[in-house]
Amino acid sequence: MNLDKTQQKTDSVTQVIASSGSFQIELVDHAGSNDNEKLIEVSKSLAKEYGPAALLTNNTIQIYFNRKGTLPFIARDQGEIVGYMIGVPLEMLSREPWARLDANFNKGNTIYTYAFVVERDSKGTGCAKILKRVFLNQTKKIDSILYVTGHVMQGIASRFKGDIDIVDRTDNWQGTGKVFEYYRRRLHSDR
Repeated sequence: MNLDKTQQKTDSVTQVIASSGSFQIELVDHAGSNDNEKLIEVSKSLAKEYGPAALLTNNTIQIYFNRKGTLPFIARDQGEIVGYMIGVPLEMLSREPWARLDANFNKGNTIYTYAFVVERDSKGTGCAKILKRVFLNQTKKIDSILYVTGHVMQGIASRFKGDIDIVDRTDNWQGTGKVFEYYRRRLHSDR
């Protein structure tokens, strides 16, 4: 697709990975500024629970949606963004002490789940489940990636299916006052 320079900056470039009716999951090659407002709006549901640091900005959209090596997905219903999930190489988080302490840091084999959010109105519709399934399936296709990690509130990782280990626990994650667990999911049981 040939786009002029103005369109390249404003229009998102995505690939539909899964769809059902008016709902679809897209792998983001480039997040254009035309989607920034809606992405920021969706992130507000995270900020309500985890504080303002969870809120996307125009700058963090550029970093996490448009940086080489990241694995960003958006969920759309009737053409509107209703959620997103972003995976980043663990090494991209080198400023975080917990990331540097991970046994797989600097091995290039781990994707960290940086963000996973679905609008409140879309909860209970299966949107989150489909988004997570697509994210995991796409991650498995990357030969060098053996693990997916992330931080979730205490007790949530125990409900995940698959080969999951709780690696660490933080009593006051990012100043939220909530206990979070750092989990590691093995993607391939045969490796």
